[in-house]
Amino acid sequence: MTQSPLRQRNGALVPIVCCIAVIFDGYDLSVFATTIPSLLDYEPWDLDAAQTGLIASYAFMGMLVGTLICGFATDLLGRRKMLMASMSWFSVFMAACAIAPSAELFGFFRFLSGVGLGGLLPTALALSVEFAPRNRRNLVNALVSSGFSVGTIIAALLGLVILEPFGFRPMYAVGVLPLLVLVPFTYFMLPESVQFLASKGRLEEAKTVARQYGLADPTVQSDTPEQHSQLRDLFRRPLITVAIVFAGATFIGQLFIYGLSTWLPQIMRSAGYPLGSALSFLATMSIGAIVGAATMSVFADRIGPRPVALSGFGIGVLALLTMSAGPPTVILYIAVFFAGVGANGTAVILNGFIATWFPAANRATALGTIMTVARLGGICGPILGGYIVAADLSVSWSFYVFVIPAAVGMGLVLLLPRKHIDGRPIGSLRESPSSEPARV
Repeated sequence: MTQSPLRQRNGALVPIVCCIAVIFDGYDLSVFATTIPSLLDYEPWDLDAAQTGLIASYAFMGMLVGTLICGFATDLLGRRKMLMASMSWFSVFMAACAIAPSAELFGFFRFLSGVGLGGLLPTALALSVEFAPRNRRNLVNALVSSGFSVGTIIAALLGLVILEPFGFRPMYAVGVLPLLVLVPFTYFMLPESVQFLASKGRLEEAKTVARQYGLADPTVQSDTPEQHSQLRDLFRRPLITVAIVFAGATFIGQLFIYGLSTWLPQIMRSAGYPLGSALSFLATMSIGAIVGAATMSVFADRIGPRPVALSGFGIGVLALLTMSAGPPTVILYIAVFFAGVGANGTAVILNGFIATWFPAANRATALGTIMTVARLGGICGPILGGYIVAADLSVSWSFYVFVIPAAVGMGLVLLLPRKHIDGRPIGSLRESPSSEPARV
């Protein structure tokens, strides 16, 4: 019997929608950094820098919880529904932040919004890469990941317009837009993951979606019997030794990124810059983050991830030392730009290094475990920055506090392997043609 022709659909729609979702993810996480000066000035709550730093960490704590439950929830719901659930969840609690009557409830709502944020990025990346052309998966991964920095830039630019006349509350109200616009669009327009459908035995649906989007015919692969052995293998040498070093390096990378970006507007305001200029520094760092991820990925493809990650931490150290010296404004902007290059570029390279060094059977487990540890760095960074600002030290110390971790990061990268586990030299981040992306 002949199959009825199916209307072909453009697979580019999936990465585009996922990228927009990640932009909102970046906005909702970064908006706190944009609003810190307004929160400190808000008399009814009477917050100091240490309290504000603790509240900043709540979203990252929520993200840790969201990351931990993401795999289980995705297996239950599917990637498309998980994407919608994550967007709906953080949108609702962003709206709650906008009307929070007290600092305590505001912090609680930030934690709950973080749970949704933690589940969104891995789901969006997995879904977008699955529908991307095989020879464009690395590019799609980089573009979708860059949406986070675009969201940070949007938060900073909106802050320039909204904060002084209207205060911090409207900035959080913007976070409800995904629920109103993007979730309905995703429901009606995006397909479910072919891998998910096949794993649930819904082969006909999986084959239909695969034909519509020009994907390979799905095959059912039962991962369940292997999962325990994969986790067991990760805790054996040499995998466990390398995993510990990767975890330490990514922990420091997250501490550097989120600690500095959370407090940068307030640090620059303390240095005497008006609110508008202080927020423009955050936008500059985010532009550097986008450029760093793209540029360093190109170099990693040519010379390998290890030297590029080492250079990234080195760029971060030099940028922070320059910022601490109180240079002229133009030099300061350049240093902030390169701080973004070093911080985010290094994080992207390390993630790619992890994904290509570990064997395919252990890759997803290694990524999930290491990134869970890295989330702790995202929690510690804002708290550390808050204590330094609260200590009322000179502005230079707000940068010194991140120099030492970045320098330690360089040392950890030196401990990373020079060869793949099978003995092949590490030459690039590109996977072999037969490799499949890690399932998230």
